[in-house]
Amino acid sequence: MAMSYFLLFYFVVYMGNAIYGTYIPVYFQSIGATPTQIGALLSVGPFVAVLAQPLWGAVGDRARTKNAVLGWLIAGSGAMILLFPFSEAFLYLLVVVCLFTFFQTSIFALSDAITLEELEKHKRWSFGPIRLGGTIGFAVMSITFGWIAKDHIGYLFYAYALVMLVSLLLLAKFPKVSGYQSTGNKMQVWVLFKNRKLVTYLAINLVLQITMGYYYTFFPVYYKEMGGDSVLLGWSMVVSSLSEIPFLLFASKIMKRVRMTHILLLSSLAAMARWFIFSFTDNPYWVLPTQLLHGLIFIVLTVTMAMYINQEVPKELKASGQTLNGLLNLGLARIIGSFLGGYASEAYGMRNVFMFNGWVAAACAAAIVIITLRQTRSERTLDA
Repeated sequence: MAMSYFLLFYFVVYMGNAIYGTYIPVYFQSIGATPTQIGALLSVGPFVAVLAQPLWGAVGDRARTKNAVLGWLIAGSGAMILLFPFSEAFLYLLVVVCLFTFFQTSIFALSDAITLEELEKHKRWSFGPIRLGGTIGFAVMSITFGWIAKDHIGYLFYAYALVMLVSLLLLAKFPKVSGYQSTGNKMQVWVLFKNRKLVTYLAINLVLQITMGYYYTFFPVYYKEMGGDSVLLGWSMVVSSLSEIPFLLFASKIMKRVRMTHILLLSSLAAMARWFIFSFTDNPYWVLPTQLLHGLIFIVLTVTMAMYINQEVPKELKASGQTLNGLLNLGLARIIGSFLGGYASEAYGMRNVFMFNGWVAAACAAAIVIITLRQTRSERTLDA
């Protein structure tokens, strides 16, 4: 019964991600922000995340319970988002984005750390189906709020706060998961960088997530310019969310049977195809089937890295390992994708930036092939 609360929690908490992640660029555009300003607003938050993620990871590993730390993150993000409507001044919004992101970006990493540790006690459950709750919640809220956003985009702040309140109530039902460094052995996060395979996979993941960072910041704006309204944008997010279901149902089996490099290669090729298609089409309806490729990119990268980190890192650094991954994916990748993407969009146009991202993903695929060949050659040498 306890694990059903985890499923419900993911269903609800990812609704907040659908509201903020999908519609905040549209809100900024509605109040007259330029692409450069939108890029700056959505990149300063990840910059704060780069500083906040290690802090919250260390706090989680050393706290009496990780649950209490996650509770502060959820409550803090729900409170901070209510500050947005008070002013449309660029500098004010810049500050509020920083305050909001300080709490919000570590929610998912710490949720994964708690869930994966608790799953080790419940062999009947696996992470994929539980994380699937987040996918369904994201899809439901994307289309539901799409109808609301069409006429009342400003409601997003109150909807997000309500979602965080419900998430907090569900968190109260979780079993307590302690920080392993709360007593005894202390370890520094730098220990993680001694694992060469982990560092390699994190680096590849980072580059691919940079292209995703650009997508999350500018796709809603690009799609509106293409002719899609808020309702159609919501449906596009539903398609992308539902595309995650097949992988999530079989994530544990895939991780056991497929090499990590092959998983990363598949994601790279899917990203390459997706960004090239975005750069070639100007019909919003043609984008909808393309969103199916999302199920081979973001969710695959996110879940496999979370599971790999949980398997590979020492127990004293479980939370720090997940927040390090979040620092790269939700911090550094979003900074580069949003900030540099804003300037590139004004200089070359969003269509050309998506094409450039396609070539970046192609380069990742080539690098993974080289790494795989070297690993195979090394394994054969050891066997001989």
